[in-house]
Amino acid sequence: MGTSHAASARTGAADARKASTGTRATPTGSRTVDVSLDTLTPSAPRDGDTVVVSGKITNEGRQAITDAHVGLRVGSALGGRTDIDSAAKRTTYQPGLDGSEVGGKYVEKFSRLAPGVPYDFSISVPVSALRLGMDGVYQLGVTLTGQTPAQPYPQVLGIERTFLPWQDGAADTKTKTTYLWPLISTTHLTSRTRSDEEQTPLFKDESLAKELQTGGRLQQLLTLGSQLDVAWVIDPDLLVSVDAMTTSYDVEGPDGTTVAGKHQAVAKQWLNQLHKAVKGKKVVALPFADPDLASLAHNGRAVKGSLGHLKEATEVGAQAVEDILNVKPSSDFAWPAEGAVDPSVVDVATSAGAHSVIARSDSLRETGGLLYTPNAARPIGGGTTAVVADARLSTAFRGDMTGAEDSTLATQEFLAQSLMITLQDPDKQRSIVVAPQRMPTASQAQTMARALAALDDKRWSQPQSLTAAAKAEPDPNATTQVPSAGSYPSSLRKQELPRSAFEEVQNTQGKLDRFKQILSEPDRVITPFGRAMDREMSTSWRGRPTDAQNFRKGVQGYLTSLIQQVKLINKSDVKLSGRSATIPVTVQNNLVQGVDHLVLRLTSTNPTRLKVGDGLYEEQPVKITGGGHTQSVKFTTTANANGPVTVYAQLYTEDNEPYGAPVRFDVNVTEFTATVMLVIGGGVLLLVLAGFRMYTQRKRAARRQAEAGPDGGPDGDSDATPDTSPGTDPGSADPEQPSDPTPDTAAESTEPSHTGERVDR
Repeated sequence: MGTSHAASARTGAADARKASTGTRATPTGSRTVDVSLDTLTPSAPRDGDTVVVSGKITNEGRQAITDAHVGLRVGSALGGRTDIDSAAKRTTYQPGLDGSEVGGKYVEKFSRLAPGVPYDFSISVPVSALRLGMDGVYQLGVTLTGQTPAQPYPQVLGIERTFLPWQDGAADTKTKTTYLWPLISTTHLTSRTRSDEEQTPLFKDESLAKELQTGGRLQQLLTLGSQLDVAWVIDPDLLVSVDAMTTSYDVEGPDGTTVAGKHQAVAKQWLNQLHKAVKGKKVVALPFADPDLASLAHNGRAVKGSLGHLKEATEVGAQAVEDILNVKPSSDFAWPAEGAVDPSVVDVATSAGAHSVIARSDSLRETGGLLYTPNAARPIGGGTTAVVADARLSTAFRGDMTGAEDSTLATQEFLAQSLMITLQDPDKQRSIVVAPQRMPTASQAQTMARALAALDDKRWSQPQSLTAAAKAEPDPNATTQVPSAGSYPSSLRKQELPRSAFEEVQNTQGKLDRFKQILSEPDRVITPFGRAMDREMSTSWRGRPTDAQNFRKGVQGYLTSLIQQVKLINKSDVKLSGRSATIPVTVQNNLVQGVDHLVLRLTSTNPTRLKVGDGLYEEQPVKITGGGHTQSVKFTTTANANGPVTVYAQLYTEDNEPYGAPVRFDVNVTEFTATVMLVIGGGVLLLVLAGFRMYTQRKRAARRQAEAGPDGGPDGDSDATPDTSPGTDPGSADPEQPSDPTPDTAAESTEPSHTGERVDR
């Protein structure tokens, strides 16, 4: 479906010409000379004009051609659009069909044409000499007539055909024409940003700047479109990307390094020019990043959350256009790739709120035998309107338009088809839509503009907005039956994003949902990653599966790297030399913002030997207010028996989902041995005996004091002796008790604990 009708006819004719010379077989007959028609002005002449035809002729044969001349041949008016198609496909001269030569002084003569040498020609002829009759589309042939040594008589040795639309005055009833003018590009922004306050964006390269510069594709589209009455169709991602370039931005270098972008002025100029171009105009905003609706319908619909991304992209896209361009766009139009539809594509296209689907007439085909081109608007049920773009006009400018001949032929054929629509039923006004390729090249844009400029005189056509086209009165005889799923072109199915792509998007969304719960500033990740996931579903990935997969991997890899910035510090084994102790576990936050709503759980695999808290595990909240900080979380443990116990530390979100990798370490309990118990028992017995001795000595001293009276003993001296019991020094402090805990390990250390870390009582 990539080329259709007019475009395929031109392609077929060009291929035939190449085939005749590519094999180097000697061309014969009317293929002996290649005739290139480079210019035809004016494209749609009026009475009194002079038509100028110029180009090149090249003798493709092996013998010189003599007594040659280039002349113009005007055929009779063509009867319909299919006649135009047939004429465009013919590659050889056919007497009768190709008309008679104007002749006379309106030829250019060549005495000799050497093989392989191109010669320029230019012929100017008044319109009156072309003997055009009633309004219509006329075939115009440019022929080379001459003779060869083998055939020494005048004959047509080369021909090129084009079309001359002829209507001197304005038509009584003009065709309303809506021409979509798309501003769409590929994905340029990555999901990465700098960690500064502005979140400086990172572009994968400077290709967008090249498109915006003078002569670039987007610059040409904008400059040319601003001079025409067209329907602007904009991908908001393009606006967001250009807007990001107007200030500081980074670019990935070929070696993986990052360099500062340098094209802020180019971006500002382009945006300013766009502001002026769309002021007061109706603008259509596609969903953000122009998601591939057919891929969603065929491969992504069954993946949970995929349609939710489309709805969000629609809302975000409309808001972005309004914020950047200061115009309120319409988001009521969905545009599937190549205008190909089936019931599932229509369902998905309208699921995000659109009421109009831009289809194409080679998908929604006419089956009622209409003798004219019906209006674009068709009711297809459920309150949905199919806006059916004309396939011949929409594909007129496909292919390489850098060559003057291809550009000229495309322009003339487009104008011929446009006029023929009006002439099909001159009393019946039609409303048609033209939806060209999504991303025209600069040369294609120039050719499109040249053709539209010829329509601007409003002789048989007048411009109309897309909204007005969608609201036009539907033709009661036009088809409204959406083709079945089996009718969807296989060539387009092969270009679609696979189901795995949507599964990867959903996997990224799941990680993002868990990650944002712990952040103090979640918008710093929600916005860039949300838009990155929109870009993963872009129509621009068609035909580029490897690039699409690499982009998805890049998004998910970067998100994973951010998630891993909040983690537990690895901990070595711990020796516990007491019955109870506190064990610290350190959480590290290397993000630039704080984290909260995390829980750290320490779990014992053998609570009989080592209890954490009151049993199997204990949980502590984690909150690190600033980025680049750590927090040491302390857990109380109780040992009941000797030996090693494996302990796990794991972060959890508030909804009990594990966060990051767990940390495993062993706690080796060394408290309870028989020798230790005997030593403790012996010490206790000595203390009891010493206390009893002190008690009896004090009793005897008191009795002797009472017997001696207040003056003391017989010698006037007290016989009380100093208490020499151990541990009774009145100036000494209380000794440290065995159950007192020693200080915890360093709370803010971000290094792994040393081997054999010891946590005392």
